[in-house]
Amino acid sequence: MKNSKILFKTIFLVLTTLLVSCEEKEYEFGDIIAPSNLDINSVIVGQDTENPYGDGSGAVNFTASASDALTYKYIYNGKEEMAPTGELTINFSTTGINNYNVTVQAFGKAGVSTTETIEVEVLALYSAPDDLLEMLYGDGEKTWRVKAESVGHFGVGPADGTSPDWWAAPAYDKSGLGAYDDRITFKSDGTVTYTTNGTIYGQASALDADYGISWEANSNSEYENYPVDEFSDTWSLTAPEGQETLNFDGNGFHGFYVGGDHSYAILERTDTEMTIKTIGADGLGWFGILTSEEEPTDEEATVDVTYSNLIWSDEFDTDGAPDTAKWTYDIGTGSNGWGNNESQYYTNRADNVTISEGTLKITAKKESYEGSEYTSARMKTQDLFEFTHGRVDVRAKLPAGGGTWPALWMLGANVETVSWPACGEIDIMEHVGNDEGTVHGSIHNTSSSGATINTGETTVSDATSEFHVYSVNWSEDEISFLVDDEIFYTYSPDPKDGDTWPFDADQFIIMNVAMGGNFGGAIDTSFTEATMEVDYVRVYQ
Repeated sequence: MKNSKILFKTIFLVLTTLLVSCEEKEYEFGDIIAPSNLDINSVIVGQDTENPYGDGSGAVNFTASASDALTYKYIYNGKEEMAPTGELTINFSTTGINNYNVTVQAFGKAGVSTTETIEVEVLALYSAPDDLLEMLYGDGEKTWRVKAESVGHFGVGPADGTSPDWWAAPAYDKSGLGAYDDRITFKSDGTVTYTTNGTIYGQASALDADYGISWEANSNSEYENYPVDEFSDTWSLTAPEGQETLNFDGNGFHGFYVGGDHSYAILERTDTEMTIKTIGADGLGWFGILTSEEEPTDEEATVDVTYSNLIWSDEFDTDGAPDTAKWTYDIGTGSNGWGNNESQYYTNRADNVTISEGTLKITAKKESYEGSEYTSARMKTQDLFEFTHGRVDVRAKLPAGGGTWPALWMLGANVETVSWPACGEIDIMEHVGNDEGTVHGSIHNTSSSGATINTGETTVSDATSEFHVYSVNWSEDEISFLVDDEIFYTYSPDPKDGDTWPFDADQFIIMNVAMGGNFGGAIDTSFTEATMEVDYVRVYQ
């Protein structure tokens, strides 16, 4: 019993100490003060002496401010919308002159709040044209998706711009992040269903503000596969200053969540597609392309022209050095590591390029040579074989190892006169050892050079252990990229001009293994050597 009393006293003292400690820590947060001096300003779009209720768009820009406020919520027409900065545009769509009460809650520490209400009287005249309504919901409802197969299906640019000048997503660039399986169903009764399949994709800051679910951000401060269930919303159409605009009254969005006021200017539209832009919570212009057409399947993707007449090939059947009647070499480090900060010195030595046992072997090695720490080979058909339009098949097994960057590609034969990228470049296959199994096919020209937007990718899980056929099918109208005869990307610009289509002139073939560089990335410190094996190169017209 004596020990029990001592134990009870000890527990009592510990609990007392903890309670005192907790009580002392509460004072470190300071006093909890409700926001004060809440002020709400409203500006009716288009309002002047002749149009006291606005331009008929129904749009009103609100600004709320308060002392000690951390965030704001707007409540109107039975809806609630968070506005972290206090700024929000509301598009009232009821036709005629109508009075609306808009309530703003200013939230401070620990969720304490202050509330004020403002009344606005707004004119809404807009009546959406029949062809716009037909496009949006058809006979009663229509389902839309992000057009992932199109370049620029996501993009960003200036808030006052009409195109994603700063970045445009390549086809399928954001696969597996929670966006491409989303479906948006618009209905004629003004409601919309957003099918998320359990996850969405968006900016971390915007999702934090509007959903408040803690998640792990990627290196671009984005939340991938963010948990959001299917939800319903309401939509309306307005035309502020004549610009057709789609408005979501809640958290509806275009596939990549950026917050903002959830209003989307319809920049271009056809019966089955619309290009849209919203101003995100970050103040930037965010662009997207939605389509009501079904997603293409591999079975539907076919080349537009079939080339079957073999005009040139190398089967690599003779051991030793490659055929000098077919291949020549780039030697050295080029300018700035061949323009990409690459680390290798290209040679034509047997150590780096040879034929044995029926395959060509291009080997990158870690060795000190002519001032470089790595060697490799880059062989080409320049001035020996050049052609316009056709199909190239290369059966190859790719090298493994962090920092390896094998490529099968082509350059315009006029490169020495017009320079790059005006000559045009077709990258049949590129692979990065630091992202093993991802194969890229790309186009470079004056419209897409350093920041490559004309590109696609596919997964070849055993690319470094098995042979695969990497192909390009180049016609007068389009260029398709294939692996084992399956198309994973097609380039067909509209319009075709000197910037987008320098591809009606001869090109030559290049094969190489680079080390490091802008695309290859960091070289594994344990790297010693790696080989790309090529079984054959065949060209058809």
